[in-house]
Amino acid sequence: MKIIICGKGGSGKSTIATLTARALSQRGVKIFLVDADESNVGLHRLLGAGEPVVFLDKIGGKKGLGEKLKNAFPQGSTDVIVGPNSRTDDLPPECVAEIDGIRLFSVGKIHQLNEGCACPMGRLSKTFLSNLVIGPEEILIIDAEAGIEHFGRGVDAACDLILVVVEPSFESFLLADKIKAMARKADIDVNFVLNKVETRVEAFMNEHIDQDLVAARIPASDEIFMNSLQGKRITAQPPEILELCELVEAKKKALNLIAARTPGRLERIRI
Repeated sequence: MKIIICGKGGSGKSTIATLTARALSQRGVKIFLVDADESNVGLHRLLGAGEPVVFLDKIGGKKGLGEKLKNAFPQGSTDVIVGPNSRTDDLPPECVAEIDGIRLFSVGKIHQLNEGCACPMGRLSKTFLSNLVIGPEEILIIDAEAGIEHFGRGVDAACDLILVVVEPSFESFLLADKIKAMARKADIDVNFVLNKVETRVEAFMNEHIDQDLVAARIPASDEIFMNSLQGKRITAQPPEILELCELVEAKKKALNLIAARTPGRLERIRI
């Protein structure tokens, strides 16, 4: 099962990705966490993990990726880099950091001034996620870049579930509604995770977000805020994240049942 976590910049995507990965891992699920945000530099710190070698750097950076694509056959195919039916165990070990049963992988990062746009990273993310085969006991969680550019790149097409992190801001509400429309058009399940929820804003958030799609409400936490501010490992374990885990595990179970009945067939379902 593949899940993408997205939303407005600053809404807490990396925090929710970390909390969800840790909670699912503690429930015995194998978690492969993908950092697909070329601007974020702190996901490994939130986990308390070492920083893995960035995959794009491993293959020679943008220049190396361009040369591989230029020499690929058929022309422009990225299968030369991440072939069909690849598995997480096939990846270079130095590109995977592990902690608490969670494996962390970083697709690409912007390192330098004037190095160009992030389009090559988006193309690499799309191919990587499309070709990667996830076992029935494993869940892949993608921490996406801010906004909706990943929809334009087609990264979400490889996913079974879109989780939209919504913070208490009007811009976040508008973006959540736009992502919901895009997800429905792509026939991909979508749910909302309300984040930084306080008593004074909860009713207003509920007014603007489809309550039938809310998977969890994560309260504002001074502990999480201070951990993030200080660049430390997130130590909090809000019990509300378990509601999200239950939805994810129910979806995973349903997908596995379909896969068992129709081997080799990919099919989307709604639960």
